Amino acid sequence: MRLQVKAKDLLNHWKGEAYSFGPGCLESAGRHAAALGRSALVIASESRWLRPALDQVIGSLSANSVELAGGPVPGAAPNAPRGDVLRLAKTVSSRRPEVIVAVGGGSTIDAAKAAAVLAALDCEEATIETLFGTGMARAALDGAGVSAAPVVAVQTASSSAAHLTKYSNITDLKTGQKKLIVDDTLTPPRAVFDYDLTHSMPPALTADGAFDGIAHCLEVLYGAPAADLEEVNEIAHTGVELLVKYLPAAVDDSADGEARVALGLGTDLGGYAIMVGGTNGPHLNSFSLVDVAPHGRACAILNPYWTVFFAPAIERRLAGVAEIYKRYGYLHEDLEQLRGRQLGEAVARAMIALSRKLGYPWRLEELPGWDSRYIEQALRAAADPQLSMKLRNMPVALEAGSLETYMRPVLEAAASGDLGLIPAVQAPVG
Repeated sequence: MRLQVKAKDLLNHWKGEAYSFGPGCLESAGRHAAALGRSALVIASESRWLRPALDQVIGSLSANSVELAGGPVPGAAPNAPRGDVLRLAKTVSSRRPEVIVAVGGGSTIDAAKAAAVLAALDCEEATIETLFGTGMARAALDGAGVSAAPVVAVQTASSSAAHLTKYSNITDLKTGQKKLIVDDTLTPPRAVFDYDLTHSMPPALTADGAFDGIAHCLEVLYGAPAADLEEVNEIAHTGVELLVKYLPAAVDDSADGEARVALGLGTDLGGYAIMVGGTNGPHLNSFSLVDVAPHGRACAILNPYWTVFFAPAIERRLAGVAEIYKRYGYLHEDLEQLRGRQLGEAVARAMIALSRKLGYPWRLEELPGWDSRYIEQALRAAADPQLSMKLRNMPVALEAGSLETYMRPVLEAAASGDLGLIPAVQAPVG
């Protein structure tokens, strides 16, 4: 239980009274909403298994004298399509609630956060495009002299930690490309996550969510500036260890309460990590794979290959990650003998070993519908200025002009599973 206690302490230190988490805390949703307004629009995922939780949230709102601004409205489909964001924005604009209560997984919460901003502006689909990037939402709101309705995020899945972060991932279904709104104004001022709700997550979704949390922790650890490294180390190592240790148990037995709490805490720490730093290569590439893989699955496949590429620049950071995978039986080499790329390859093999233990894909070619055209799409997306923050977060600096030389072979390695395709780089050790 040492890891759980440490994780709870970290989350309490970070969020304080603004966040209720852990088994049995769902009834606190009404109290959090009442702190922000007296009329609430409830946006909820339509999953049948979620209905009892939704009823409990609505009951909690009533018990705290928060009136409903009309009946609950359906949340978003997976990957938060732009059309769902626009639909929700129009509902928010017409009902004018004082607070929005979003009940669901990452897609519904991401869509609700973006819809709140869009509703405060003009509810035009074209406006969504202007919000992508960093700081664009706040600039648009300030320019219009308006503010967005606050969101109480009630999370129901251990995955993206959308309930805790300033990120909103929105997908254009026509192009199959996901883009990102990054802005502090999107961070829900209040959040709730009752880990008991995750017992209904099927094995595949459980793994997808946990791997997303691992990716958050690792990518931030890899790219964090030296000034943030002490804080990031504590967050990332605790999160990764919780997820690596308990993921197999949670997949094997959905009723394992200890494992479900561990995955909730671990993915929450992933959210903490991406509020301190930012993700990079795997997340960037995953945004182009929405047609063939859930987000966490794409990140899980990509992370080993980017780890090898980054390894010469992050040797000391990678050593702690290697120790975690060795502790739980996925890495067998003598760590004292490994340096640079060799260390990266050992960690990559350990990551792949965890995936294979779970019967999980470990190369892109295993994904149904995979085609090499997704590599071309990922390269085009990486050159988009609206996603440039991902390139800037890399521990090995890449620019649009170097993507063919470095990113293409990393993606080709991830497609085939051949670590030998990954180019060598000379970089300062950090």
